[in-house]
Amino acid sequence: MRKRTKARELALQVLYQVEITKYNFETCFADFCKPRKRGRGSIRQFTEDLVRGVVEHKDEIDKVISEAAENWQLGRMAVVDKNILRMAAFELMFADDIPPKVSINEAIDIAKKYGDQNSSKFVNGILDNINKKHKKASQPPFLHK
Repeated sequence: MRKRTKARELALQVLYQVEITKYNFETCFADFCKPRKRGRGSIRQFTEDLVRGVVEHKDEIDKVISEAAENWQLGRMAVVDKNILRMAAFELMFADDIPPKVSINEAIDIAKKYGDQNSSKFVNGILDNINKKHKKASQPPFLHK
């Protein structure tokens, strides 16, 4: 498995824990990564960058997802699907070093692995809308290489 793919999967698990427990991301990240020795070096850094980026831009990301998810309310979405969308939307909006096609394809693959049988189609449709409607913010890359 590629390093960034592994980091995205770890980030999804941390974001899921944050949403379910309502703890801050630093606590969940430390609890999740340290004892299990998950995510070392660049994997750990990319995981932390994704989680921190989603948490810091959550309101803006959620607004964009809500606008792109016609006839769907964020609160009705499965927690896994919602957090996959948040990670990919963060990448689409803020990660200048990641091509949109990569962000979308990775999100679809993760949805196939962690979501239900329709998650990948759901994620693909919303991310396609986001990609068409929103360009990345003009700021320096947020994520570490």
